Amino acid sequence: MFVAALERAGHEVSLAARLRAYDRTGDERRQRRIARIGGALASRLVDRWRRDGDRAPDLWFSYHVYHRAPDWIGPAVSVALDIPYVIAEASVAQKQHDGRWREGHAAAVAAIRSADEVICINPTDVSGIASVRRETRPAVQLPPFFDVGSFIAQVGESTSPAVHGLPRDSPRLIAIAMMRHGNKLASYRALAAALSHVEHRPWHLVVVGDGDARSDVHAAFAGFAPGRVHFAGRQPRAAIAGLLGTCHLFTWPAVDEVIGMVLLEAQACGVPVVAGRGTGVASVVADGLSGLLVPAGDDPAFARAVESLLADATRRSEMAALARNYVLIRHDLPAAAAALDRIVRCAVDRRNRVRAS
Repeated sequence: MFVAALERAGHEVSLAARLRAYDRTGDERRQRRIARIGGALASRLVDRWRRDGDRAPDLWFSYHVYHRAPDWIGPAVSVALDIPYVIAEASVAQKQHDGRWREGHAAAVAAIRSADEVICINPTDVSGIASVRRETRPAVQLPPFFDVGSFIAQVGESTSPAVHGLPRDSPRLIAIAMMRHGNKLASYRALAAALSHVEHRPWHLVVVGDGDARSDVHAAFAGFAPGRVHFAGRQPRAAIAGLLGTCHLFTWPAVDEVIGMVLLEAQACGVPVVAGRGTGVASVVADGLSGLLVPAGDDPAFARAVESLLADATRRSEMAALARNYVLIRHDLPAAAAALDRIVRCAVDRRNRVRAS
């Protein structure tokens, strides 16, 4: 999506290297080996671009720099070629300062500190970025984005066989998430607990997802009447828009959810959201307009929010229209392209002014 946004803004984007710096376990020898490979790649790129000046980049752009995946190439290239260095999606985990990823942590912090711009998608990363960039520019916040037009074009292309047989005379709720232990399972359990408070209302729930915690998720909903909850399993991305297009309300407690792009996808399809109010979730749902946010962990409040929309079809319809407009204005690819264009052009202009001074 970042490449698509930059290209939409008129920039030429080239993939400079395919090195995967990610280290899952905190293996110091692996980290040092990756660092050596990154340094060699940086030297090779610099030599090539110095020989072929016409093809040298005007700016280096790196994505998702943190202790498990530091950028071993971009900082060296940007210094050697005297070009701006921009990071999108960076995070700082101070507890790794002396942890297993201490070398990756140090490299990530150095890169974040040296960057001309750091673009934050997740608002929870801002404070960590600020802690290591006190003497440089603060992070720039960019709303999460995706290609809304391409996504919603699939709404009418699917007959949604995953929900065939469900009645059409009652509101249809939907939840889409992987079934894995931890926060996802906690969210599924919270959803089941909340919906148990509104069993007296007519509704059916479609659950899309699969994973290692499948049996625990099914057990969480075992107390509902047969047919009330329909498990659609894992669905291809191309079918998600079609599924959303058949539903009336997206319900997800979002326990410790970082952002939740599916919340944006639901709203783009005109499906209002009821979700737990986390920092990341609050950045993608307009509370009271495109959906309702409730305090995290408050199952009765979640139930009341769901019931209020189940009981008010007019308000659901109004929220559906507002949800579509909200996503189109704030989270669509063209908006991101315009914002990224301003960021990279300003970075290049500042570097050019410094060179000229």
